[in-house]
Amino acid sequence: MKTTHLPGVFTLIALASFFLSPAARAQEVHSNPAQPPAAGAEQQKDKDAEKEVTPIPAEKLVATHHELALGGKTLKYTATAGTLLIRDEEDKPYGSIFYVAYTLDGADAQTRPVSFLYNGGPGSASLWLHLGSFSPVRITTDSPNPTAGPPFKLIPNQYSLLDKSDLVFIDAPLTGYSRAVGKATPKDFTGVDQDLRAFDRFIQRYLNLNQRWNSPKFLIGESYGTTRSAALADMLGNDGVQLNGVVLISSILNYGVRDGGYDTVYISNLPSYAAAAWYFNKIPNKPADLAAWVEQARVFAAGPYAQALFAGDNLSAAQLDSVAKEVSRLTGLSVDYVKETNLRISPTRFRKEVLREDRKTLGRYDMRFEGVDVDAAGESPSYDASDTGIIGAFVGTLHDYLERELKYESTDAYRPSAETILQWDWKHKPTSSSPFTPGRDQTQPYVAADLASAIRKNPHLKVFSANGYFDLATPFFATEFDLDHMGLEPALRGNVQFGYYPSGHMIYLNVDALRQLKDDLAAFITKAGS
Repeated sequence: MKTTHLPGVFTLIALASFFLSPAARAQEVHSNPAQPPAAGAEQQKDKDAEKEVTPIPAEKLVATHHELALGGKTLKYTATAGTLLIRDEEDKPYGSIFYVAYTLDGADAQTRPVSFLYNGGPGSASLWLHLGSFSPVRITTDSPNPTAGPPFKLIPNQYSLLDKSDLVFIDAPLTGYSRAVGKATPKDFTGVDQDLRAFDRFIQRYLNLNQRWNSPKFLIGESYGTTRSAALADMLGNDGVQLNGVVLISSILNYGVRDGGYDTVYISNLPSYAAAAWYFNKIPNKPADLAAWVEQARVFAAGPYAQALFAGDNLSAAQLDSVAKEVSRLTGLSVDYVKETNLRISPTRFRKEVLREDRKTLGRYDMRFEGVDVDAAGESPSYDASDTGIIGAFVGTLHDYLERELKYESTDAYRPSAETILQWDWKHKPTSSSPFTPGRDQTQPYVAADLASAIRKNPHLKVFSANGYFDLATPFFATEFDLDHMGLEPALRGNVQFGYYPSGHMIYLNVDALRQLKDDLAAFITKAGS
């Protein structure tokens, strides 16, 4: 585990790209503030809205009892599938949130940790973490190959965290069986801060209902779930919920830099390209150690490569040749191709180009997955093989598991995704000032500042960042940069740890990586929760 510190030129690029983010700005919908509606029309609209009230259901809890052989012991546990109501500022129910909790029977709630887990999207249910990572059961897949058709296999999970913590898997609002109720509409949930408030209220409701306020508490989020966790840690702390630890799996903590212009994305992605080239044997004299190979790419990306991109049109021909040759050596792409791209290789281009001679493409979430397009031409893959290769197995197994094993029945449809990302309100009001947007609300979330604020206020808070080498959705080098630039005092910098795994975005799809991740998190929870 290590932290990589980047030179000043990368900082300048990141700062610049944060303030210029055309891709993200294009997502915003600007209405024409021409003629306001007549007062009568507004009153009628209000009356119509009052009629559209979703009945408020009772909270529903279904408990079943199970056993798991783990670590030479038999763990008896209760699985509770159900819904909890969350309330708005007027103390009226506005959301019914579905969750599945696994709690160890007979454990002392005063000392027993409890972890809240969720996926990202935004707008994804928690079925991926639930059935793939740390629950008492785990689906087997054929990753990194497409998983064969049903019947799918759900097995006892020897890498479950149940021996270290109770586990509460939460379906985000509008996903799974979570729904808006009462007078609430999707707009009450489809946004950075709206989503945060919902999770904050759910967690407090769960702590109240189950008398868990004095338990050691952890957040475990994946992908956009890390965006949520970083800001939620500060929000919960401000509400009096003191956390022991936050686990960030495949992180994205700064949408301004990720979606911005300039050259940040190319610098961030280069070490991930190097990892994929190593995996597919596209480099000469391949070294045996992946971590050491990636470190070479880190040093080059943060130094000569960043400086070359920063030089722009002032880069000399000799410098261009030198940098292009090293990019080629690290990525497996030809020198000519690297030059044709002006040293700037987008993720989609890399996924299409590196195996072009084999007429194959790479997955985005996990570059170990190989896809086949209708032809080998073009600039980008036609689909993401790392997505299509697993979705059917997870969705089908989740339905069967909830009904057969957990005895949870519903006439509603389980939604793996709310498909709300295009309607997402990306504005974020941080709980404290950040160095990127001092004293201002953000048009895109920069939540590393929220996490830093949480650590400053609670210097006992520990953070573990888990990263897959072959993840091109949330590259590990960008995560290192975000976490290394939180502005923490030296005494607090040791609160943040890093773990690296031979996997993609969903680290647990690689069983060897899952084993390693379980060991790392077991040690993390034990230490932070004591």
